[in-house]
Order: sequence, then C-alpha cells, then structure tokens
Amino acid sequence: MVKQKIENCSEQELKDLLKEVQAEHQKLVMAEAEVKEESLRQKYHQQVLANEEQGKYIQQQLGKLYQEKAASVQPKALLMRNIARAFLVGGLICTFGQIVLNFVMLKFGLETREAAGIVSVTVVVITSILTGFGIYDEIGRFGGAGCTVPISGFANSIVSAAMEFRREGLVYGVGAKIFTIAGPVILYGTIASIVVGIIYYLVG
Repeated sequence: MVKQKIENCSEQELKDLLKEVQAEHQKLVMAEAEVKEESLRQKYHQQVLANEEQGKYIQQQLGKLYQEKAASVQPKALLMRNIARAFLVGGLICTFGQIVLNFVMLKFGLETREAAGIVSVTVVVITSILTGFGIYDEIGRFGGAGCTVPISGFANSIVSAAMEFRREGLVYGVGAKIFTIAGPVILYGTIASIVVGIIYYLVG
C-alpha cells in the first residue's frame, strides 16, 4: 500500500491494517526459513524488509494521530495570565524580604550582610509554616513559577518532602525524608564553596 493511501486512513483502519501487516510478516518469516533455494530466500528476505518498513510507517501514522488527538483535548495554557501571576507572587515575596531587610537594618542598626541572614531565616520559617498548613501549595497553584524564588522555594521543597512521609514517624519519616531535597543541595553547595574558595585563594 502506498504511503499516500496510508496517510488517508482513519485510526481504526490503520489498526486493522497493522494487524494484517504483522500477520503477513509472520508468514513471510516462516516461508523464508523453510525455503532452501538461495534466490527464493533472498526474495522472501526483501519482502520481509519491505513488510517491516510498512509496519513502522503505519505505527508512525498512528503515533501522529494520537498526538493530534491529545493536542485537541489538552487545555491551552494561558501564557500571559500565568506570567502575570508568577511576576505578582514572586514580586510580593521579594518585596516582603526587602521590607524585612529595611526594618532590621533601621531597627537594630545592622549591616546589609548581617540583616540578609535574618531575612533568609524569616522567609524560610514563614514558608515552612505555610507549607505545613497547606497554604503555600495554594499560593503555588496560583503563582506557579513565581513561588520558586530560591529561598522560599527551597524551604517548600524540604518541608513538602518531610510532610509526605510524616506517617512513617519522626525519625524514619520526617527525619530521613527531609534530606531528600536538602541533602544534594547541601552536599554540592559545600563542594562548590570549597572549589570557589581554593580558586579565590590561588588567584588572590
């Protein structure tokens, strides 16, 4: 069957055709194995190869039809709305951090570096509490990528991993699974800081 005719077939027709091609393939393989004459064996072998190519092409067409059907029922993402929400939520988190930073610096007379540490701890604690009560998940559904601001997103990832296994107990559940996300970050962060420190020492 020519490719143009295959492309015009419906999904059910392609499935039926694929079954016929597969059945024919089995017959050709058996016939090739039974024939002793070399010329006939070569002839059957060519037919087997052509049959395999036809089967692959039919499967490709079935795959295309599936992708088209999936794309037709998949809800379209509202790109601009999602961008606006992410910008709003991420901006509010960063604005909150800046407010805390300014307040600490003015109230306690700390330098920027010292105050930044307090801001980080504050954001992590608040995010952890909101995650524990399931509030941060709702914020994440609304804000999307805006909630993945490094500090709050990292805290949410750690607490979520621990909360998921809280039924297994404080030690084997929360205590162990809390490092599912934090462990690799701490490990590679430590290694990266050592490497950067060595480079800084050699260059300086």
